[in-house]
Amino acid sequence: MSKLLEGRVAIVTGAGRGIGRAHALELARHGAAVLVNDYGVSLAGEGTGETPAEEVVAEITAAGGRAVANGADVADFEQAAAMVRQAVDEFGGLDVLVNNAGFVRDRMLVNTSEEEWDAVIRVHLKGHFAMLRHAGAYWRTESKEGRQRAARVVNTSSGAGLQGSVGQATYSAAKAGIAGLTLVAAQELGRYGVTVNAIAPVARTRMTEGAFDTSAMALPEDNSPVVAWLASEESADVTGRVLEIDGGRLTLETGWAHGPSQDRGSRWDAAEVGAAVRSLIADAPDPEPVYGA
Repeated sequence: MSKLLEGRVAIVTGAGRGIGRAHALELARHGAAVLVNDYGVSLAGEGTGETPAEEVVAEITAAGGRAVANGADVADFEQAAAMVRQAVDEFGGLDVLVNNAGFVRDRMLVNTSEEEWDAVIRVHLKGHFAMLRHAGAYWRTESKEGRQRAARVVNTSSGAGLQGSVGQATYSAAKAGIAGLTLVAAQELGRYGVTVNAIAPVARTRMTEGAFDTSAMALPEDNSPVVAWLASEESADVTGRVLEIDGGRLTLETGWAHGPSQDRGSRWDAAEVGAAVRSLIADAPDPEPVYGA
């Protein structure tokens, strides 16, 4: 196996099970030292008392790799900062951040409680922000002190966030926010040598099993080679992109873009808006269907 990541240091959040675990193992196989983060929660985000991160670390070290466990809550601002410090203290630096932690509380919009909304938005969107904020600050300091690193961030969005998913309003909103955050972070951190991309993985995991038939879905580890490449120095020319991974199919998501327009030259009259909007819709391609519609 090629050692794409030899000498590099990575943090993978939510890496105790499923896709995150597969990412951590793949990065380690390619030579990276990995901080394996997992808060040890159930699918709904409730504490379980389990320590799956330790199990992944044991698997990596048994194969001759380097890894350390971390049980922090990614959405706790200070714990996120401490996680970055731990990686730097343990391995001498930080080159890669893979934001993967999350959970679901699926519910139709009108049945969603405030607590469910807050919990899902917190771990997905705030969790991505908190880790990006502290890792980005570290890379900015390194750059300003003449030690610019070939840093890489891989965020985790979803088809639910890009195309929408019935029964997943909260999860979809969080994942759409992550896609938007990726675009901004790519522009702001690029000056410090950092690329920021996102994946929209498709896989049979705890998060998908039970929601629908997953028998034909890809495995968690099918997503990880793409993450390994994005984490490598070879990917320096790719940033601000979202890639959907579905088994062997890799799709570049194009996202929102300016479409047809009409310029009236002055303030619109409300009575004229309907005809203008319908004309624009007629000139535009049909939107992607919402999952489950």
